[in-house]
Amino acid sequence: MASFITMNKKHKQRFFIVLLVIVGVSATVGLAISAFSENMLYFFTPSEILDGKAPADKTIRIGGMVTTGSLQRSSESLTVKFTVTDTVKTMPVEYTGILPDLFREGQGVVAIGQLNTNGVFQASEVLAKHDEKYMPPEAAAAIKAAQLEKAKAPQE
Repeated sequence: MASFITMNKKHKQRFFIVLLVIVGVSATVGLAISAFSENMLYFFTPSEILDGKAPADKTIRIGGMVTTGSLQRSSESLTVKFTVTDTVKTMPVEYTGILPDLFREGQGVVAIGQLNTNGVFQASEVLAKHDEKYMPPEAAAAIKAAQLEKAKAPQE
């Protein structure tokens, strides 16, 4: 502290400018990290959601394959219902809106939304894969992990 008192006016100004820059950069980094963590969407498979590993009060992503024969379209609105599977468990999904052109039963899909109180995933957005070879890396890894778990489980 004694050295601060003995500083001349020019050095004190430089010290306060550096201190102000450090505080400003720290505040900016803190706000950026906070905003990023609030907007992060977590990815879950139907098995993880049904096993209670997904938060019920946050927006999440669910991924897997659209179960063949599960698509139901409402005749009165744009609401559609379908199930998503990771080959082990299936999760009902409800979406109101226009589905992507590439959306089909038996194809990979990622839906963004929240789990409602009825145990149905209420999607606010549905994304379909863009060709036969592509699947989001998280979905492919989750499906492979679910298949390995199924293979390890004792057969009934």
